[in-house]
Amino acid sequence: MSPELPAPMESRRDLPEGGPPVAEQESVLEAAERCLRTWEPVWTGFLDGALREEGEARLGALSDLRFEPWGGHAGAERCRLLLQRSEAALPLDQVAGDFVGLEIAGNFLFDPAEPADFRAALLAAGALPEELGDLWVRGDRGAQAITAQALAARLQGQAGRVRTVEVHFEARPLAELQLPPQRVARSLTTVEASTRLDAVASAGFGLSRSRLAALIRQGAVRIDWRVVTSPSRELRSGERVQLEGRGELQIEAVEITKRDRYRIRLLRR
Repeated sequence: MSPELPAPMESRRDLPEGGPPVAEQESVLEAAERCLRTWEPVWTGFLDGALREEGEARLGALSDLRFEPWGGHAGAERCRLLLQRSEAALPLDQVAGDFVGLEIAGNFLFDPAEPADFRAALLAAGALPEELGDLWVRGDRGAQAITAQALAARLQGQAGRVRTVEVHFEARPLAELQLPPQRVARSLTTVEASTRLDAVASAGFGLSRSRLAALIRQGAVRIDWRVVTSPSRELRSGERVQLEGRGELQIEAVEITKRDRYRIRLLRR
C-alpha cells in the first residue's frame, strides 16, 4: 500500500508571507507552488544574490520542499534554484538544467568594457534578467556568459553592440567555456585611516582606490545587495560588500589601533 501523499497547495497563499510582492519574488513562489503541486523538479530563472537569499529565506519554512542553488559553475554569483519535493529529491547532477554558454566576441583593444556594459547590451538585445547568469570579461576579446538555452538560441549568429564595439553572439556548451577561476574564501586584515567604502573595498578586492571609487560611482558596488554610489560611505562590522565578478567582502571586525587607525578584518568569498 503506497503512503498517503500530502495534499497539493491550492494557491500561493499557502506559502510563507514576507517581502514585497515584486515580480521576481512572485516567480520564485510560483515555481515552488508548481513543484509541490506536480511533484516534478522545477528550476527558477537566474536570480541575483539578493533575490536568491530572499527566496531561500521564504521557502525555508516549507518542510516539504528542498531547494539547491546552481549557476552553471562552482562559485557562480547568479544562480537558479532547483526546487524538488523533499521525499522525491534527486541529486542535482541527475536533474537536467537549462544552462548553456554564450560567447560575446569583439575587439575591445581600444574601448575596454566592463561586465555591466555587456549585460546592458544583452538586455538591449532582448534578453530577460531571468535568462542571464554569470558574465565575465575575457580581456580585449569580449566576454562569455552562462544563459538559458532559449536566449542563446535567439542570439545565435546575431550581431550586437557593446559600447562602440560590434560583437557577435555564439552559443557554446558549458564545457567549452573558459570559466573564471573559482574563488576560495579567505580572511585578510587591512589597516586604514578610515572605514570608507573605497579604501576598504580597494584592499579587499585588490583594485586601486581610484578604480574602486569609479566603479562605486557607476553603481557597480553594493552593500548588503543595495547599490551604493558614494565612495565615502563608512562601513560597519557585519556589512557585506558585493562587486560583480569579484565576489563579496564581509566586514568581520573593526578595531581602533593605538595610532587611531582602523584595523579591519575581512572575509573574501
